Amino acid sequence: MSDPATTTPPRHQKGQYTGLDRVIRAGKHSWDGFVRAYRDESAFRQEIWLAAVLMPLAFALGKTWQDVALLAGSVVLVLITELLNSAVEAAVDRISLDWHDLTKKAKDIGSAAVLLALLLCLGIWAAALWSRFL
Repeated sequence: MSDPATTTPPRHQKGQYTGLDRVIRAGKHSWDGFVRAYRDESAFRQEIWLAAVLMPLAFALGKTWQDVALLAGSVVLVLITELLNSAVEAAVDRISLDWHDLTKKAKDIGSAAVLLALLLCLGIWAAALWSRFL
């Protein structure tokens, strides 16, 4: 009988891949996440289309690289927050679809995080537009 500590883990376990192979596989998983979020999450789709408009505007509106980074970064922050919120919701739904106060709490807190990211983005863009055109 072989020693469990020295047996090769199944290929699906973490740590099996290293180097460039790991990076390629991680990239594929990330791409799969984008595709699933776009396909399954209407809020993410809306935010992607908003980002498609705002990202080029960030380069046109920004006077310095810091301006562009702040404008574009605020848009990316909304996307990141939405992805994390969707991941929390999927994990909670995986555990149970039954109503539970902790389920509501997790989903409400994730939603609040998205709202804060959206408000921050709105504030940054409003300030940039205000300073640019007034």
